[in-house]
Amino acid sequence: MRPTLFALFVLAAIGRAEQFDYYTHAVLSKAIADGTIKEFKELTSDQIGDYASALPDSSSAFLVVMTNDKRFAKILAQPARQKIGADKQAAMLLIDKYTTYKGTSDRAVQSSSTNTHLYPGLRLSLDFGQVVPEAIGGDLMVVPGDKDPNAFVVKPLKDAKLYVVTKPIAGVVPKKAPKLVVGEAFEPRFFAGRYKLHDDGRRSGVLKLEVNDAGEISGTFTSDKDGREYEVQGKSGTPKHAVTFTIKYPATTQTFTGYMFSGDGKAIAGTAKMVEREAAFYAERMED
Repeated sequence: MRPTLFALFVLAAIGRAEQFDYYTHAVLSKAIADGTIKEFKELTSDQIGDYASALPDSSSAFLVVMTNDKRFAKILAQPARQKIGADKQAAMLLIDKYTTYKGTSDRAVQSSSTNTHLYPGLRLSLDFGQVVPEAIGGDLMVVPGDKDPNAFVVKPLKDAKLYVVTKPIAGVVPKKAPKLVVGEAFEPRFFAGRYKLHDDGRRSGVLKLEVNDAGEISGTFTSDKDGREYEVQGKSGTPKHAVTFTIKYPATTQTFTGYMFSGDGKAIAGTAKMVEREAAFYAERMED
């Protein structure tokens, strides 16, 4: 048994595992379909400890659940103990973080949480994002160990399925691109990248831009509101740090006209027009 001892003040210091974010709905779906990740009928606290550090930037085990509502959930968790009073400790499954996808979109999230304590006897509904009683059901349950009070077993409930990522999946985490260096002469290729787009305080999402040698721009915009992805087309302009692009929605098209910060290339700012209404926008470059 290799549990980690935590007091409450230590729990708050758990770091983020950035590689976890790259394991999207599409990645999990493919990995389960092709057998890359292994299904378990149950996991002991010892096994969870053995599978810790599957991702190089996390000390937790990486669990995946197909919920009873057929949604994918990803979980970073580890066996732990909560100190109670001066001389007692309670075993628990410490869930550092989890995300349940709403559908097939990588941006549409059904539920998510951090720093969840699941003690033996408790159930977690990953669809609801809540610890629930037996009458509600749930997707995972922590069962006390038969002999060792510090041991427990994690079991999927009803039709839920439990999987473990035992090592990083090749190709999921992209290699870091060379850091953008904006020189004296601005080039259209500087527009390529990912941006957090803020549109008039009404809409936001992730803007991905690609640029060809002719300065023509293509890409996607993924809405924070509903996780839907929309086509982006445009072109760099005159002066070279000027850009115009459109986002094509089902019922309308929105046009953006702006300028990239020519000193460091870290943002684009300007105006956006939709159905004759003009407003401000800015897009801040996201570092991979």
